[in-house]
Amino acid sequence: MNAGKLLAGVLLGAAAGAVLGVLFAPDKGTETRRKLSEKGNDLKSKFKSKMNELVDDMASQYEEGKDEAGKLLDSGKEKVNAFKNEAKHALS
Repeated sequence: MNAGKLLAGVLLGAAAGAVLGVLFAPDKGTETRRKLSEKGNDLKSKFKSKMNELVDDMASQYEEGKDEAGKLLDSGKEKVNAFKNEAKHALS
């Protein structure tokens, strides 16, 4: 989950930078609150988008792993059956 930790760190850093930038800007309180609200909404939207990408990527990797596991299982079954057949013929 290194990608998840990296994503969380980047988003947290971006959020902190945005908040600090707005707080230290020389604006009226109402303007600062409006900017904070906009930045918060922007970050929320970006976070949702990135989380959706992460979930989609994880789902894709899960499906690929599941398919690969199924192939390995089928291959193992074939090898076991081939070994059984060879053993039957050898014992006959």
